Amino acid sequence: MHEISSCSGRRAACEDSTIDPQQLVTPKRANRTHSLLANHTNKFFHAQREEPNPMKHIQTFLLLTAFLSGALAYAQDTKNSPPANASGAHDSPQASSSPSPTIGSAIDREISIVEKEIVEAAEAMPEDKFDFSPEKLNISGSDYKGVRTFGQQLKHVAASNYLIWSAITGEKAPDTVNDGKGPDNMTAKADIIKYLKDSFAFGHKAVATLNASNLVQPISSSGGRPTTRLFQATFAAAHAFDHYGQLVEYLRMNGIIPPASRGQ
Repeated sequence: MHEISSCSGRRAACEDSTIDPQQLVTPKRANRTHSLLANHTNKFFHAQREEPNPMKHIQTFLLLTAFLSGALAYAQDTKNSPPANASGAHDSPQASSSPSPTIGSAIDREISIVEKEIVEAAEAMPEDKFDFSPEKLNISGSDYKGVRTFGQQLKHVAASNYLIWSAITGEKAPDTVNDGKGPDNMTAKADIIKYLKDSFAFGHKAVATLNASNLVQPISSSGGRPTTRLFQATFAAAHAFDHYGQLVEYLRMNGIIPPASRGQ
């Protein structure tokens, strides 16, 4: 009963205490916010003299002061800040200049990742180890008889790139693919790496022709099997990753940490 009679005795002050936040958050009303703060401060001290239980008014005053101060700060910040929709005000240069991703660019990025890892692995292996295969280690209980050498692995990846990606555009793969083995007489490290890089360049060119209309159109693979451009584009990258895993083991068997794993 005490609280009801106390508020009814000061109805005008209680009603004035109802503040619409929308009146406080605009720059035009910043001066009015100062006045409101001063007005309610005066009313607080007037209520203190009449109210036998001042704790309630102290809590109200503190909450009110914090609210008005926050609203004033927001209004001032809004006044000093440029409009959010101002031309170029909040646009990131990188966001505005970066082209929108496409089907081709997404697949091309995947190709670039595996290309980088395989080429760096090839460059990390000494030339006199390009004829290495685990068979040479004679590991007890193992069976590496007839597996590809390091150089043969690289040539196989390159030749397969040509064979798989050629179906996307219909461009004929070079004669050097040799049923996916690559040139038999190519043994020099520099020649094999060039052959490898050229095959990835061939792939980048092929996937640049991909779009929503031709992505899943029925086509034939280089071997005559029904397929789609989407499958050919992504399968070549998956196949290359498969052989990258084997190349990593070849490097480690020779005491070489793969470049992609260094510093990890």
